[in-house]
Amino acid sequence: MFETRPDRDAEVVLVGRSNVGKSTLMRELTGHSFDTGQKPGVTRQPNHYDWASEDFVLTDLPGFGFMSGVEADRREQIKTDIVRYLEEHADRIFVGVLVVDGKSAVEIIDRHSGPDSIPYDVEMFHFLRDLEIPVVVAVNKMDKVDDRDERLDELCDRLGLYPPWQQWRDTIAPITAKRGNIEPLTEAVRTHLHEANRDDLFTFF
Repeated sequence: MFETRPDRDAEVVLVGRSNVGKSTLMRELTGHSFDTGQKPGVTRQPNHYDWASEDFVLTDLPGFGFMSGVEADRREQIKTDIVRYLEEHADRIFVGVLVVDGKSAVEIIDRHSGPDSIPYDVEMFHFLRDLEIPVVVAVNKMDKVDDRDERLDELCDRLGLYPPWQQWRDTIAPITAKRGNIEPLTEAVRTHLHEANRDDLFTFF
């Protein structure tokens, strides 16, 4: 199903729950509009954006987790497809951007935490790390968050990162994609590209 990937050796992927603003962020990064919807699950296939002359592709993977109006087995299939895609292309993915909603991420993680369950966001964070893909958590919609530092510290704690969040600036990037405030993200992505000796990709960030 996910066979549309352009033949490129360098890739940055956006992953995250439905409705956290991945497509909006994609638009900010590329200047190109993608289908976005108020309804979760609008993006069912990966959106790839590649620059014809460059060996690089930016990919917005479908949202995972609960989607109203989408059957459970379909949701599981999407998640399976995402996992398979990441495994298959891990050696070419230089950064995995996990997009979360700054206002609700901690509550969602806590609601789905239990002895037998790992919340999707936490699971995806560690899965990317297990694949040795550097992860940047784009904490979106920060304009709606009052207790900014406290909220980001709580998120670090849930992800297994020792607070305060400020020491994880290459991993935690507070942004507001809708307003074009994404500099913490582009700086974090550049840090990882630099470590991979790919400063040539800075032009995209």
